[in-house]
Amino acid sequence: MGNTVFEETLVGKIEQDEFMLSGHNACPGCGAALTVRLMMKALKDRAVIVIPASCWSIISGVNPLRCLETVVLHCPFPAAAAVGSGIKKGLLAVGDQDTQVVILAGDGGTFDIGLQGLSGAAERNEDILFVCYDNEAYMNTGMQKSSATPYGSASTTTPAPRIKPNPKKDIMAIMAAHQIPYAATATIAFPQDLISKVNRAIDLKGFRFLHILAPCPQGWGSPVEKTVTLSRLAVLTRIFPLFEIEDGKRYRLTYHPSVHLPLENYFGLQKRFSSLGPREVEQARENVDYYWGELCRKSGCSEDCCRYS
Repeated sequence: MGNTVFEETLVGKIEQDEFMLSGHNACPGCGAALTVRLMMKALKDRAVIVIPASCWSIISGVNPLRCLETVVLHCPFPAAAAVGSGIKKGLLAVGDQDTQVVILAGDGGTFDIGLQGLSGAAERNEDILFVCYDNEAYMNTGMQKSSATPYGSASTTTPAPRIKPNPKKDIMAIMAAHQIPYAATATIAFPQDLISKVNRAIDLKGFRFLHILAPCPQGWGSPVEKTVTLSRLAVLTRIFPLFEIEDGKRYRLTYHPSVHLPLENYFGLQKRFSSLGPREVEQARENVDYYWGELCRKSGCSEDCCRYS
């Protein structure tokens, strides 16, 4: 795939102190665990983490053995944004202006079951940070599809021929429609970008949203050692662009690959895409090209954005 392209990354210093402790319950190669490890380097121990039903309900452990060095509260599946809103108001009532309230939800608790509460909190501009670690299915309960499952992906609930026939829900467009102060995408393959976006969100007031791709080797049918590779390929193939939105209006690409790799490079490492034929791959490419073109138009990108290696 070309070392020059593959090694393109953002540079910068990463906090060396760890605020996610060893002994967590994640599977080997878990993208969600790596996501939170990086996120906690920005949050440190200054946050209340609200976790609805999800993989992280298991990963975090139980008192006194939890793996996050901060306050953790578990809540029902659809209630995360409401619970977080209440906690923030309680902190303000006792004079605590500094503690961050962070919702840590999977795609099920964001795109689907938690969408109503998420939308309500965003519309009220609650002063909380909502982080979605997106492994693109209900991985904790049997790898059933969610509305975050991408076109062409197999799952345990997708009817024969076992590929999802429509694209994933555009959650970033939904958040932009709420005109919240800040929304951004990130992946663990670009750790400086991820941490800088968490830091930026911390510095702002009002509702903030981060959408972070979190590969799941078990659900994706990928090698456990390829989690970071897949996260990087998702960006370089443009299937998961890195960008941010301010106030629902100002779009900015935060990473622009100099060369776009073919989707086959990304699909080929995952069994969930093994049923795709040439026609389905071409449809996936058309979906990606359309989304990328819209993103470039909104962000004012004027250069050649469609060059493949």
